Amino acid sequence: MSKPTPISGFPEWTPAQRMIEQFVLDRIRTTFELYGFAPLETRSVEPLDQLLRKGETSKEVYLLRRLQADAEGPAGDDALGLHFDLTVPFARYVLENAGKLQFPFRRYQIQKVWRGERPQEGRYREFLQADIDIVDRDTLPAHYEAEMPLVIGDALRSLPIPPVRIQVNNRKICEGFYRGIGLTEPEAALRAVDKLDKIGPAKVAELLAETAGASEAQAKACLSLAEISAPDASFADAVRALGVSHPLLDEGVAELVAVVETAAAHSPGLCVADLRIARGLDYYTGTVYETQLVGYERFGSICSGGRYDNLASSGNVRFPGVGISIGVTRLLGLLFGADALSVSRSVPTCVLVAVTAEEQRAASNAVADALRRRGVPTEVSPSAAKFGKQIRYAERRGIPYVWFPGADGAADEVKDIRSGEQVAAAAGEWTPPRADLRPLVG
Repeated sequence: MSKPTPISGFPEWTPAQRMIEQFVLDRIRTTFELYGFAPLETRSVEPLDQLLRKGETSKEVYLLRRLQADAEGPAGDDALGLHFDLTVPFARYVLENAGKLQFPFRRYQIQKVWRGERPQEGRYREFLQADIDIVDRDTLPAHYEAEMPLVIGDALRSLPIPPVRIQVNNRKICEGFYRGIGLTEPEAALRAVDKLDKIGPAKVAELLAETAGASEAQAKACLSLAEISAPDASFADAVRALGVSHPLLDEGVAELVAVVETAAAHSPGLCVADLRIARGLDYYTGTVYETQLVGYERFGSICSGGRYDNLASSGNVRFPGVGISIGVTRLLGLLFGADALSVSRSVPTCVLVAVTAEEQRAASNAVADALRRRGVPTEVSPSAAKFGKQIRYAERRGIPYVWFPGADGAADEVKDIRSGEQVAAAAGEWTPPRADLRPLVG
């Protein structure tokens, strides 16, 4: 077999990196549950028409094709695609299971998604997302939009990562402003402004003219709105100073003021109102979020989401929601690339039980069993080599302790191979220091 060629965009972490990822997921999951979100997992595939019905995503979806023709097989496989986010499948799940759910329904979902984009640092074709959403029947109070940043702020603050800054805007502000200045294609204007960081003001002005029919004065006004940013509710005064009036604009300003003020009371400095944030997907209708990792701003957002009113709807039945998603793989990929995360050892093992002779392996296994029953991660030496060689095996793997079973009635002993201290110990009583029990992420 020839040497395999890596496939770009499909990351495979080392065991040490995987332990860091699991640590991160445990912290995120714990925070989500502290806020009352229940776990959910949906299927990996969705009908293509469902994936494409909201937003310009056709180039991102991986289609499924049956590898072998099967005339009697299930129909419609060619119309299935791998989900590119977790919001669209969640909306579908809510519609299918509404009769079994209690509303408002709070769920978290941690799954892989697939997106057909050009791989680069921090951007992958297969990656893990951690989502929270709250949906309700018919109406969803705006205070849930203010809750989202609090959950994410607590989740990310529990991790050994740089601080984050959540940028918030409200699509009603943008749409109301665009309508107030006479634009009739506010969605096209939103998509154009969403490209501001990528292509710059001049190109956005051209795009506004081409796709939204904006005049030079209207494009200038759109760019003036996008320049507004403030860490507090003062952004509202800057919006009003532009002299544009529209009821939807006023509604959006009031909602965003509530989000910023709630965040400031809970976590000062966490949120900043940034009116250039638009989010490209069409299904957002209210508050939108993007999150910058301080020091890594050039890579874009590592956590985003927003309010959606019409994504989960069928006929007269509607389930408005708000959600936000942490790009776990994106976040970790950036930090791994900068060597900014480490783990104290590359294996979970805390204790290696030495084997004095192969015929005595059962005694070593019994020690290991006793330690494991007490929650101490333990493995038994692979061979009954000289003790020095068994100690070196533990050193190479980062295992901090080696256990020596007693012979001829002598007491067992355990050695901290970092300090060299060796003491008598009983497997049914000995406990390592808390800091050594599990690998530490830092």
